[in-house]
Amino acid sequence: MAGKAYIVGVGMTRFEKPETREWQYWDMAKEAGGTALADAGIGYEAVEQLPVGYCYQASTAGQRAAYELGLTGIPVYNVNNNCATGSTALMMARQFVESGLNDCVLALGFEKMKRGALGGGADGGDFSTSPVARHYGVMAAAHGFEMTPPTAQIFGNAAREHMERYGTTAEQLAAVGAKNHRHSAHNPNAQFQDVYTVEEVLAAKTIHRPLTKLQCSPTSDGAAAAVIASERFVREHGLADRAVEIVAQAMTTDTEESFASGSCIDVVGKPMSRAAARQVYAAGGLGIEDVDVIELHDCFSVNELLTYEALGMCADGESGKLVADGATTYGGRWVVNPSGGLISKGHPLGATGLAQAAELVWQLRGTAGERQVPGARVGLTHNIGLGGAAVVTLLRR
Repeated sequence: MAGKAYIVGVGMTRFEKPETREWQYWDMAKEAGGTALADAGIGYEAVEQLPVGYCYQASTAGQRAAYELGLTGIPVYNVNNNCATGSTALMMARQFVESGLNDCVLALGFEKMKRGALGGGADGGDFSTSPVARHYGVMAAAHGFEMTPPTAQIFGNAAREHMERYGTTAEQLAAVGAKNHRHSAHNPNAQFQDVYTVEEVLAAKTIHRPLTKLQCSPTSDGAAAAVIASERFVREHGLADRAVEIVAQAMTTDTEESFASGSCIDVVGKPMSRAAARQVYAAGGLGIEDVDVIELHDCFSVNELLTYEALGMCADGESGKLVADGATTYGGRWVVNPSGGLISKGHPLGATGLAQAAELVWQLRGTAGERQVPGARVGLTHNIGLGGAAVVTLLRR
């Protein structure tokens, strides 16, 4: 029988605009990893294995980062799963512990990025070799290809489809950006802490219609980490007061449904997200109605709306109304992205999934300060990578 896995320590750096702080990826990894270990009250020598997530550094960068924490000879796994990289590292750590293989595993994620929009994953400019060429092929067949940033374009076209299909408005999309920027004002680790109205979000520079700059996640530098421990480790080290249980977790990848419809809504990952959520609810014995606080993958405002629907928070087409009515902020049914989300907290690819977990651990411990969700007991993280992977994690205090 599988054992239980708990997050007993978390840490993250402040997420920074690329090229604004003098540090290397191993510096940020040391800061986040060291903070997570200190939060758990343990030394690096207690860690038995270490999955490390990143997308833009060279092979074995995980070791280079881990060696700043200690030289104990433990296995280090280098993980790369696009924007779902951090939660993939977390999932590996949980599996090591739940299986009984290990009692204490550290999951670490970091990214040192360049300024400017992400490309389409082409290797040396040959787009046919891109792992996401098939996804962009679906987009091009339905919408053509414009001279706008590729990732903004594929998600922006998903937004256009949602507007055409369901009557979703530009104001509802902008409400996501306004909400998440408002939330980040209380997050000292967020890349941005500025507050904007819906009108200001709409008036910002258009990146790919209907998405404006304030509805798009930026490139970021930063790291995050989590210590995952077994029930026995929690008991022996007296960590019950800070342990947050990973109730259930699932990863899904693209299926035929992702491509069959020819819709950008499907090709950017809504079917993956829906399948992962259903698996998690079934395994955890909890539903979305039991969840209090959510950190989800708002790489673009439209993806937050698509994820409301995928998680079962509302029916298809009703997500715009959900955010406009205030159901996903303080005082509403759920608080979604209290950290500011990717749009405002920042999005260093390898760190994002672990930063989501860190935020929920603080929320469920009741230590999130001014952004604390009152009475939060159950949390959910959702992290998705184009190409594709979706990871949903259910956490409980």
